Amino acid sequence: MSSRRVVITGIGALTPVGKSAPEFWNGLLSGTSGARPIDMFDTTGFASTFAALIDDYDSSHYFDKKEARRLDLVAQYALVASEEAILDSKLNLDEIDKDRVGVHVGTGIGGMKTFYDQSISYSERGPRGVSPFFIPMLIPDIVSGQISIKYGFRGPNFCAVSACATGSHNIGIAYDMIRYGQSDYAITGGTEAPVTQIGISGFNAMKAMSTRNDDPEAASRPFDIDRDGFVLGEGAGIMVLESLDSALERGARIYGEVVGYGYSADAYHITAPDPEGNGVILAMKNALKSANISPEDVDHINMHGTSTPLGDIAETNSIKKVFGDHSYKINLNSTKSMTGHTLGAAGAIESLASVLALYHGIVPPTINLENQDPQCDLNYTPVDPVARELTYALNNAFGFGGHNSTLVFKRFGDA
Repeated sequence: MSSRRVVITGIGALTPVGKSAPEFWNGLLSGTSGARPIDMFDTTGFASTFAALIDDYDSSHYFDKKEARRLDLVAQYALVASEEAILDSKLNLDEIDKDRVGVHVGTGIGGMKTFYDQSISYSERGPRGVSPFFIPMLIPDIVSGQISIKYGFRGPNFCAVSACATGSHNIGIAYDMIRYGQSDYAITGGTEAPVTQIGISGFNAMKAMSTRNDDPEAASRPFDIDRDGFVLGEGAGIMVLESLDSALERGARIYGEVVGYGYSADAYHITAPDPEGNGVILAMKNALKSANISPEDVDHINMHGTSTPLGDIAETNSIKKVFGDHSYKINLNSTKSMTGHTLGAAGAIESLASVLALYHGIVPPTINLENQDPQCDLNYTPVDPVARELTYALNNAFGFGGHNSTLVFKRFGDA
């Protein structure tokens, strides 16, 4: 079967810098930081007392009380962003063939708050304290299931789980499902709700997170010499993908095109990046080959850029090995400087940023980049957004376990 072109016709976002896709984009362009002190639980004794949080999230704005009780935040966030993306796509759900709509929305961890709350309930009350909804609220695949149930989508329905590469892997899966005829439309992306007592404690125990408690908004500072770890974030990013033929037939607005991806493994360490960058290099090379483009065609890369001492250097060096002298002509950035690290949602949220950059011809900045690390010597679009003509953009996402993913997006300009 010949492959079909796949385009993005709807987007939805629920993030620390905006509770809708337009707010998200405006937040990025204005250099807004979503980091603030945690106020949902007592942080006394915690090494990190802040996170990048969705401002004033209230489930009652989206769900009735019964629904909210049966949905972990990780599913709530995805359902909210999915509804926005579907409405934005202007798909007529009464006319399309729902057997041909797939759902591929993943989470790196799943229902972490549910797991924590139910563990406390078990400790206090024993087996009778555990809710019958515990497992369905916990498992990572329930997010895709909940979306399909809400809308009656009966096409391919499953998700990849690959830690912080989850969102990107799911977009690649959805792309393939449409490209090779398993579905005509797909709801895809990632979601995460990790800001819990056990989540903060776990990442602090690994010494992975910033402890800049006196200045949370400045704590996520990728490529800066004073970076001291990532800022944990929450949220969801969702895309509606469909075949180009379908989009043209119904006169849909097209944000951009998915044209390729590259996946690989570090095969090195459970959490540390390969210092030689072999897996990351392979993912980017595979992505360029998949998209049938050369390194010189790439104008923009939204980097994984977590603000960790080792990770930022390793990714920078990998880009230089793949793109050579052209590395210095690319507008790179890390939107994690604003959203924090949203784990399983990161690849999806940052893919939205990449697509919107192509659509608007503007690269969002990397904020807090005040004293650039000499070992990170590329153009990371510091402080302010940059307008430039863009044709191809890459998004990198890497996860614990050595999972690497690179997606390739193209500005849509022809039929």
